[in-house]
Amino acid sequence: MPTITFGAYTFASPPPRLMRGDVEVRLRPQALKAFAVLATHRGEYVGHDRMIAEAWGGNVVSRHTVDVTIGEVRRTLGECGSWIAQRPKVGYCLDVPRSDEQIRRGQLLSNLRTRPGLEKALDCFTQAAADDPTDVRAFEGQSVCYLRLGTQGMRAPREMYERFLSAQSRAEALGGLTPPLRCDRAFAWHLFEHRLSDAADALGQVIDEDPTLGSAYLRLAMVYATMGRMDEALDTVQRAYSIDPLWPLLPATDTCVRFWRREFDEAVAVGAQAVELHPFLQLGRAFYAQALEFSGRLDEALAQYAIGIVMSPDLSWLRAFQGGCLARSGRADEARAILEQLEQLRSVEYVDAYGMAVLREALGQHEAAFAELERAVAEQSTLLFSIDIDPKMDGFRADPRFAALRDSYVCREAAGSKRLICAQTVAAPAAF
Repeated sequence: MPTITFGAYTFASPPPRLMRGDVEVRLRPQALKAFAVLATHRGEYVGHDRMIAEAWGGNVVSRHTVDVTIGEVRRTLGECGSWIAQRPKVGYCLDVPRSDEQIRRGQLLSNLRTRPGLEKALDCFTQAAADDPTDVRAFEGQSVCYLRLGTQGMRAPREMYERFLSAQSRAEALGGLTPPLRCDRAFAWHLFEHRLSDAADALGQVIDEDPTLGSAYLRLAMVYATMGRMDEALDTVQRAYSIDPLWPLLPATDTCVRFWRREFDEAVAVGAQAVELHPFLQLGRAFYAQALEFSGRLDEALAQYAIGIVMSPDLSWLRAFQGGCLARSGRADEARAILEQLEQLRSVEYVDAYGMAVLREALGQHEAAFAELERAVAEQSTLLFSIDIDPKMDGFRADPRFAALRDSYVCREAAGSKRLICAQTVAAPAAF
């Protein structure tokens, strides 16, 4: 039979083999044979006599034995187990919902981490939700897309956060508050609401519940760094290496934490490993470029910025950081050209003001740069989460207005989160 893919699983035969990603799923040989029959006749009901003939080779077994074996397969498949339907006196059927193909396509597109990829992924998840409003994965996928669009500065944060909360509510209603959902929610609390203690507590609970979830460690490290608990941030990164050293965002997060610790040479060393292991991850390129820049290796930094921008031209803040590096390299005309391009872009779509503040400050436009920071607070830029620890903010810290602006960001986020949570509690979740 041909290889079939459904949900997170791939099944191939002969010999029968069930995989979840790159990991083989352990099933008793007899249970695997029973599943092979269902996979071979996917979409059709297989009666007990036919199941016994094909899976047990005609050996006489009871109907109870067949039922127990299929029950074992269902439990092993977890969230996809419900796709094995049963009709009394008819038999069993592997009935993969129509939404599955759209969901798998959406997952592939969302992992590109580009704005076009995420927006196409949203289309896939929206279609999947229309095909099957009970498929929790459609709403989980939507929530991830909105989270990435908002936290990576591709779309207006406030709008993306509202949509993220709505999609998460639908997913939770269908499948419960799973560790991945709770991990995403804690990440959103950190970047959108500045609820640092709540985020840290929630991520700690996620790790206790599922110690293998690598993203929870990386996000907890970011929270600790934001709180100024730099040693704990680095310790958490090291714990993540022991769980999954090949997690794509791990060396990128390690680079960023060391950058915030102002260990620029160490950040460069780790950043080089990050882009070697995961050359197509934009965030790894961005963090590596910043480490190079603050180590004084400006030409190398500009080369990394350029690669990152080719990979993801929709990251306005990355283009702004490139402009800032150009200005520090004595190439002010090129930096001003980027500033002009971003200003033109701002007239038609969201441009992150935090990045614009960095660029204007590098060009010596201090008052305009400070106005950009004020705009970043008003627009709830998610990059503001690092305002206390980001070396790129050092040019602002001596300004007596900086402390007040920083405090207004923290207070605004806390107040705004309370209003938003209340609104989400009262209003029915929208269907995206």
